[in-house]
Amino acid sequence: MSQSQVWHPFTQHALEKAIPEIVLTEGAYLHKADGARILDAISSWWVVTHGHRHPRIMKAIETTASSLDQIIFASFTHEPAERLAKALVGLAPSGLDRVFYSDSGSTSVEVALKMALGYFRNIGAPRSRLVVMEHSYHGDSLAPSGLDRVFYSDSGSTSVEVALKMALGYFRNIGAPRSRLVVMEHSYHGDTIGTMSVGARGVFNAAYEPLLFEVDTIPFPAAGREQETLDRFEAVSRDRHAAALIVEPLVLGAGGMLMYPAWVLAELRKITEASGTLLIADEVMTGWGRTGTMFACEQASISPDILCTSKGLTGGVIPLAATLATDAIFQAHYSEDRKKTFFHSSSYTANPIACAAALANVEIWRDEPVAERIAALSVMQAARLQRFRDNPYFTDCRATGTIAALDLRAGSAGYLAEIGPKLRTFFLDQGLLVRPLGNVLYLLPPYCITGDELERLYDAIEEAGERFGAKP
Repeated sequence: MSQSQVWHPFTQHALEKAIPEIVLTEGAYLHKADGARILDAISSWWVVTHGHRHPRIMKAIETTASSLDQIIFASFTHEPAERLAKALVGLAPSGLDRVFYSDSGSTSVEVALKMALGYFRNIGAPRSRLVVMEHSYHGDSLAPSGLDRVFYSDSGSTSVEVALKMALGYFRNIGAPRSRLVVMEHSYHGDTIGTMSVGARGVFNAAYEPLLFEVDTIPFPAAGREQETLDRFEAVSRDRHAAALIVEPLVLGAGGMLMYPAWVLAELRKITEASGTLLIADEVMTGWGRTGTMFACEQASISPDILCTSKGLTGGVIPLAATLATDAIFQAHYSEDRKKTFFHSSSYTANPIACAAALANVEIWRDEPVAERIAALSVMQAARLQRFRDNPYFTDCRATGTIAALDLRAGSAGYLAEIGPKLRTFFLDQGLLVRPLGNVLYLLPPYCITGDELERLYDAIEEAGERFGAKP
């Protein structure tokens, strides 16, 4: 057992070897304390876009930190936030004219859900149902002598969410589950309302089921069964009680890198418009070029009512999130009646240093050939996947933009498939950061990766199939 007091995310410490220390990041690599380099094939959980520590972003952080740190964003503003909002509105699908800042992907989705419910309440036509897609994931949030483990998060709200999940998980895992929480009158613990409720139910959230609210779920539009998804959504939205449909456009990340065509997204949008249901696009992972375009919604030629962005917003350097909404949603909260205020914030809303980093990221997109890099990477990924089309150890080879994925035939499937940790160790021993989703292998690298580096990754995947795969 490690002597470290740190409690790491998505890590079973009882099974984990010593966790390596990273002392330097640069380009597509993480440098360990012993001098070894690790090729970051998953952009450090899908956040790094241009490469680690891009000089322009690091310089923007340094410059802004010399004059600004965190300031209260209720009734105050600052130049980085104002400039960034203008830039985001200019980049996002048309009609998204309002920007609400938060500090992580989970909280940007929480904001979107609250916006949707508040919109209908404030226009005098309340709706309370939410519709989600099967296998979707939109974050982990729900909503201090003896303390000898530390789990880091990114805001006060999420630190409380972590505490609640730890408590429920503790009792469940010792075999004496408890589900009730006791609070003090007038107390305040944060603003989140439950992104796990709008995600797939399963191993990630089984311990926290008592805290989750019910939603309507539509099936994933698997190839050849897309119409079932559309028919189900039309049925659940027909009575006009559904407030919003929330989707990950084109690629369901944590659900297994499941991919579906843009025309399905376009048809879902038509149904939302016909039923007066809001469409929330969770572009936390898919945004900033991952699917081949700035935002995945562009490929369906649609504009959602609300869009969530985070991971690549600052180039993956520092936490920041934004929820973009139409003016109609803003106007529904704009009133001399203070009860219609949008009651949401976090301690570090619109952190000036993070906003400056995001502005530098926007400038990189403007001044450097980022689109060309993404196009080239997309071509390289698709070409290298071809060698696995007839490989008996793999199935369902797929790619969308810069994201490539394939399933290893290895007995059990799913996130808890026994092959997952073995594969992760196999790749790490070769200096490769590949973190499979169970038996699903995927590559989601920073845009600075080279063809030779990709070739090294695909060679290792081929070797993994020969070592761990099972023929049909």
